[in-house]
Amino acid sequence: MPKDWFTYIDTIFITSMRRYGIFLLRITLGIVFIWFGALKVLGVSPVVELLRTTYSFFPIHPLLLALGWIEILIGACLIFKFFLRGALALLWIQMAGTFLTFVLNPPLFFSHGNIFFLTQTGEFVVKNFVFVASGIVIGGHEVE
Repeated sequence: MPKDWFTYIDTIFITSMRRYGIFLLRITLGIVFIWFGALKVLGVSPVVELLRTTYSFFPIHPLLLALGWIEILIGACLIFKFFLRGALALLWIQMAGTFLTFVLNPPLFFSHGNIFFLTQTGEFVVKNFVFVASGIVIGGHEVE
């Protein structure tokens, strides 16, 4: 009996993950983008100094506002499943800009010049690989 019970529960979990997983991924990614974007628009984002030092050739306030509103737009489009193709394109462009920071200011991200030894800031940026992969999954399942 325990094996049948486990199989039954396992089937419920797997079925639920298949049914709701992409939806939850889209909604939670949207929430994160709105949250991070709002912090930038309000000028209280923890990445202000990162942006200031890495993109010093841009005035910080307009850069924060532009990035913030783009992120809010991406998040809203993800949540409401509106203009997903365009929102995902913006997401990947925004992520390209994020990863460009590795090239523009490597000492900020890598300890001792070693790409495997991330600083705290490096870890913060590397997590964006998950955002890119999430966008690919969402695009592959939700874009019509």
